[in-house]
Amino acid sequence: MGVMTINGRRVAFTDEKNVLSVIRKAGINIPTLCYLSEMSTFGACRLCMVEDERGKMFASCSEVPRDGMTIYTNTVRLQKYRKMIIQLLLGSHDRDCTTCAQSGDCRLQDLAHKMNITSVPYHDTRDVHTIDTSSPSIVRNMNKCILCGDCVRACSELQGLGVLEFTRRGADALVSTAFDRPIAQTSCVNCGQCRVYCPTGAITIHSNVDEVWEAIGDPTVRVVAEIAPAVRVAVGDAFGMKDGVGVMGMIVNAMHRMGFDEVYDVTLSADLTIMEEAQEFLERLSENRNLPLMTSCCPAWVKFCHDQYPEFEKNVSTCRSPQGMMSAVLKEYYRDPENSQGKKTVVVSVMPCTAKKMEIRWKRNYTRGQQDTDIAITSTELINMIRDFGLELGDLDPEACDMPFGLGSGGGVIFGTSGGVTEAVLRRLAPNHSKQLMDNIADCGVREKKWIREFTVSYKDRDLRICVVSGLGNARIVLDRLKAGEVQYDLIEVMACRGGCVMGGGQPVILGRTPRDARTAGLYRIDNNESVRKCDENPLVQNLYKGMLKDKAHELLHVHAAEETR
Repeated sequence: MGVMTINGRRVAFTDEKNVLSVIRKAGINIPTLCYLSEMSTFGACRLCMVEDERGKMFASCSEVPRDGMTIYTNTVRLQKYRKMIIQLLLGSHDRDCTTCAQSGDCRLQDLAHKMNITSVPYHDTRDVHTIDTSSPSIVRNMNKCILCGDCVRACSELQGLGVLEFTRRGADALVSTAFDRPIAQTSCVNCGQCRVYCPTGAITIHSNVDEVWEAIGDPTVRVVAEIAPAVRVAVGDAFGMKDGVGVMGMIVNAMHRMGFDEVYDVTLSADLTIMEEAQEFLERLSENRNLPLMTSCCPAWVKFCHDQYPEFEKNVSTCRSPQGMMSAVLKEYYRDPENSQGKKTVVVSVMPCTAKKMEIRWKRNYTRGQQDTDIAITSTELINMIRDFGLELGDLDPEACDMPFGLGSGGGVIFGTSGGVTEAVLRRLAPNHSKQLMDNIADCGVREKKWIREFTVSYKDRDLRICVVSGLGNARIVLDRLKAGEVQYDLIEVMACRGGCVMGGGQPVILGRTPRDARTAGLYRIDNNESVRKCDENPLVQNLYKGMLKDKAHELLHVHAAEETR
């Protein structure tokens, strides 16, 4: 507890870990390129420099606040210093901003505009690096890297992987992989968190938008879209709407206008996932076999387990992800000549996750040797398509998803946040859908604001030991404890990205703020407004099991081999 003087005003502080946090608490947003509160302090960019009453300059991100400290955040000297730093960064930066995928959302570009930098007196003398397009999920262009270290720390500290690291020294310093291998030849799980934290266009989404436009433009093709739960609370961010607001109806309208023939809701296949996964869970419990059951919805997590903890692969559910289930059901539906009407069907999934681009290539998710999801795009790519088509999302009236695959339960909606899968499973196991029972499930610990949640739920004559974890670095902690015999669980839900799909690697990044809580709250609001909140009460699910899935549930809804998770 203490008081600082910032720009002549007294500001109290309590447990802020650095001076920068106190400055921002006072409503002053001084620029940074390498400071992220969730990760360790790096102090590389030096943009957060402040000046004390004696004229000493220091980085506010790495200075502990002290009672009686007096600082200034925007003196003429500091203004010149920060401007020079940005000019130096631009001087060693590939400045083809007009064609950069990150243009308009680039923090370096944003700071250059705010500081009124109109010229760069320095020339780039660095070697030109080959652009790495080997990954189906991300593109690495090290000619745009400013060596802030954000991607390195995200990969190491948040995800526990360490695929990216600083190499070489001095003016030759570079962020790269071991032995400069293409990213696809490493243990990268395609989660895209490096792209989320990159402040420039050095790491971007591997776009498949052109393929979608080509399919839409082909009169012999029926283009069918499926939209994941987390997309609906993120797309609005890019169009100036309030963080976390649900815009599913507007998205459907936009996609119909752009030429998609049918637009379906992945909350339906999330319901199918819970139907299958809950049944699998109960069977394993009764047989005391391959416990704990580990969820399989997140492909980045599945690959992480395959690469890093192969001894737990048998614990991972055999259920396909909701994307995989929905695509298999759609392809089966359009195999019927009456439904196909002589057209080829192309299934396009719209996902919050870059790893879904990897997942659609896994042969273990194919049906009868054929790929079910033809193209996977992210929320960010969909936003670009809407803008490219000339639409303003906020001006569109909401439209309903198409039938017969346009209705999901509230339990399917909350798949998009950490804990949502587990909560939907617990609802499935519940004897009824009373408000009191739904509230009790929500309050059992599944919605705690922790990266690792551990709690116990009573079911019939036993207590179910459950763990919900998000962030692969946290998953590593849980698996190491499990491996050492320190903990025991019956069910473990894992999502690769902290907070779940709402903060997936394909979601829009909002400069200056983290909308995790708002997006999560948005999904819970939508869930609360749904008339059907349990998967087994969804009439479309009931009809599918009586019809198409009657003798094909395992073939269409489960993986068929543990092969190839690269």
